[in-house]
Amino acid sequence: MIMVVDDSQFMRNLIKEILNEANIRNIIEAENGEEAVKKYKLYSPDVVVMDITMPLLNGLDALEEIIKIAPKAKVIMCSSVGQQSTIQDALKIGASDFVVKPYFHNLSKIVHSLLS
Repeated sequence: MIMVVDDSQFMRNLIKEILNEANIRNIIEAENGEEAVKKYKLYSPDVVVMDITMPLLNGLDALEEIIKIAPKAKVIMCSSVGQQSTIQDALKIGASDFVVKPYFHNLSKIVHSLLS
């Protein structure tokens, strides 16, 4: 199971479409970091694809909470161009990888490698 976390419905749909094209179909969604942490506790998804900039609980704080729950959680962070220091912070906290929005050409490859 993959969890896609982004406050933009458009971005969630885009990511789901990319994953579906790569034959990944078991996908749940969350629209903010708070919801992501709750759903992580409930479902323990195999991989999380999460935006960094979100309301209520941002991606870095949600990542920190998820890593506390499951230190080996596989989380791919999504950032906008120009968030290089934030990406480095995410990797220090425990993110498995990152992709830069809207350039998701390697997302399905990263997800498949984390699933194997």
